[in-house]
Amino acid sequence: MNTILTNSSHLDSSHPTQGAIIAGKWFDGSAGTFEVRYPHTGEVLHTVGKCSPADVDKAVASAKAAYPGWANTPVIERAKILRRIHTLFLQRAEPIAQMITAEIGKTITDSREEVFEYSAPSWAKAAEEVLRHRGLSLPSTQEQTTNKRLVLTHRPLGVVAAITPYNFPTDISSIALAHIVAAGNTVIWKPSEYAAVSCAMMAELFVEAGLPEGVINVVQGVGDVGAALVEHDDIKGVFFTGSTKTGREIAVKCALKPHLLELGGDGPFIILPDADIDAAVDGAINGCFYYSGQVCTSAERLLVHGDIYEEFVEKFKTQARKLKIGDPSNEKTEMGPLCNETTLRRAQEHVKDAVAKGAVIEQIGPEEGLYFPATILTGVTTDMLIAQEETFGPVAPIIKIQSTEEAIEIANSTGLGLIASLWTRDLATAWRVAEALPHGSVNINETSNYWDQLAPFGGTGNSGVGRELSQWFLESFTERKLIVFDLGGQDRYDRRAEGGW
Repeated sequence: MNTILTNSSHLDSSHPTQGAIIAGKWFDGSAGTFEVRYPHTGEVLHTVGKCSPADVDKAVASAKAAYPGWANTPVIERAKILRRIHTLFLQRAEPIAQMITAEIGKTITDSREEVFEYSAPSWAKAAEEVLRHRGLSLPSTQEQTTNKRLVLTHRPLGVVAAITPYNFPTDISSIALAHIVAAGNTVIWKPSEYAAVSCAMMAELFVEAGLPEGVINVVQGVGDVGAALVEHDDIKGVFFTGSTKTGREIAVKCALKPHLLELGGDGPFIILPDADIDAAVDGAINGCFYYSGQVCTSAERLLVHGDIYEEFVEKFKTQARKLKIGDPSNEKTEMGPLCNETTLRRAQEHVKDAVAKGAVIEQIGPEEGLYFPATILTGVTTDMLIAQEETFGPVAPIIKIQSTEEAIEIANSTGLGLIASLWTRDLATAWRVAEALPHGSVNINETSNYWDQLAPFGGTGNSGVGRELSQWFLESFTERKLIVFDLGGQDRYDRRAEGGW
């Protein structure tokens, strides 16, 4: 059995806790320190250097200075460095996984999944993607000549800001950082303050792998650091994963800069009468309770057809009662605590509102400290907060529906549109419902918490702007550049467009 180290003095002396990496060197933050606590016990794990907007200026200057050299580094050399990061990451993955569990309360099994299956491979995948990032040769259509050559290429943006969340601290950041630098950009990374040291442990790999100083800079801190990054004149692009509220503010501030925003989800999980009920139950358990519901792709609303409602609810409750809830460092634990007080209060508020408006509640597990029980709500109606907003907690709100049309109407009612899940054996119904939902992804007979690391990921409406992963990430953080050649020659040609002018 693996045990999380919770002696704060040991952690402080053994792991990086300074506030910034600028030009490849660690520095103390100039705004004091902040504490990171173990959600399981509330114990202080470590204090971390806190950066200020002045530190952001220094980090941006470092990235700006490093940009010309990195942009001109041969693409195959960039790919080799990213592959080395992948190799080093796998060698250090276990202690990083242990730290993720300590800092954010994710179960050790899920933390290992994050680092071994998602985070480390992202660096190798980005290396292969940039080697295959293609331009285009376009035909000359405006003039009657063979002298023109039109070539579409890509160029890096320059210095990019990456602001990443706590729930997948090394996965989401690895996707962003690896693709941003693969494309030839340099970057300032602000990790979540809740996962500061696990991210710092990852950052230590970069220089060791041969990444030039200043290509990836790190600034630890809170909201003022992120705001300073977004508003900085020398930042040419922004990546952000987090709340819709913050994402909207970022979009306003960087309206003329390329930005990729992956925001909240409303997770409609639609179960129709012909569905495989047992499979749908398993999918919903994962959708509602994986990492205590703290996933943007969580099943936020279970829309169950009346013909199978009673059967589904009974089987779902039976499965939920089997959940092993407790210490996230225990390998048998399936659900641990919430990460922080803000997330806890939102879950409490949504459940309280639902019960006050008539929902029937059943809860499994402890409610103490940052632990919130696995909560099942039946009799949920669309006027409840829990049916209108992202809860981001271990709650299963179940809404009875009577038709496919009603399910679509409810699923489309929130303005969010990240991932939906649909359960049916009818291919035609699946196709038509998937087309009727605005969500960026619709998973058929699969939990909402499924995504493929080489497929486009992102939402519509209030769930974000753009698509990440694979080639789509490279498209987001490169500029398309058209180069037009006239080769000259002896032929005379008519410059007039078809039809004359």
